[in-house]
Amino acid sequence: MNKLALPIAILALIVSVGSFFFLQSSSELVYVDVNRLLEGYKRTEIVKAEFEKKAKTMQANVDSLISNWQTELKVYEKERSSMSKKELELKQELLGNKQQKINNYQQAVQKQLVEEDKKVTQTVINDINDFVKEYGKKKGYKVIFGATGNGTIMYGEESSDLTEAVLKELNAEFEGEK
Repeated sequence: MNKLALPIAILALIVSVGSFFFLQSSSELVYVDVNRLLEGYKRTEIVKAEFEKKAKTMQANVDSLISNWQTELKVYEKERSSMSKKELELKQELLGNKQQKINNYQQAVQKQLVEEDKKVTQTVINDINDFVKEYGKKKGYKVIFGATGNGTIMYGEESSDLTEAVLKELNAEFEGEK
């Protein structure tokens, strides 16, 4: 009996180690291309269009203020020969103050646009991340890597790329929400 126990134990050990490595090697490593998800997600298009519309409106306001200031400057240049020294100084000061206010407003608008762009982009990214998390759970993946093109995943077989499948379901879910 002792003579059989040792070979059976060795055989069992070999089978268990072999099955461990076989199961480990069969576990799939998968990834999604985050940039392609962002570009292909229909909500990204909508959010970007809304943002661009708002940005154009805000820029039109700035352009209008600049145009009004330039008109005032041209009038000043035409009339300055007939102005007294005191009037010249006052008008120059007024034009300078107005130009400074326009510059400050323009900077504030740019800052606001940058912040809003970050905010809406982050909202879309959060939607994608939440969806991929649920997709992974539903499909039984242990890990889904995100390739961003900056070295996080340097190579992946096409068969491991879930981007198109995720994008298709992500857009279907978004269109179902509308």
